[in-house]
Amino acid sequence: MRVLFVCLGNICRSPSAEGVFRAMAPEVTTDSAGTAGWHVGKPPYGPMQAAALARDVNLSDLRARQFVARDFERFDLIIGMDAENIANIEALRPEGSATEVRLFTDFAPDSGMTEVPDPYYTRDFDGALDLIEDCARGLKASIDAG
Repeated sequence: MRVLFVCLGNICRSPSAEGVFRAMAPEVTTDSAGTAGWHVGKPPYGPMQAAALARDVNLSDLRARQFVARDFERFDLIIGMDAENIANIEALRPEGSATEVRLFTDFAPDSGMTEVPDPYYTRDFDGALDLIEDCARGLKASIDAG
């Protein structure tokens, strides 16, 4: 299984989702990307890295990259953090691609959330991580269930 996590800039939500999920499911191939290219090559945002590291999730090896149409071929599941990310991902879908694209919050229906709020703007890094951990647990259970 190959899973790609996608947010806007690939410096907060998607690298955190990748880091949290790879710790939970090291047997799954993971990556993250952003729909915008503003931060390509940069590490995750410092305050997000600090909040993740406080939970023993090290994001320091990750670097931002932009989502590209070829990702539909490289991954079995593409996960967006919000509806705008999903729309931007779908806009690049190659004709005939059947790669599944889902909202991350689909995997935590009891959270009552329809998106993972962007902590770059909300400044709630711990709240974002709480939701990301819930979603990651749900994703792992879904993959384990087959």
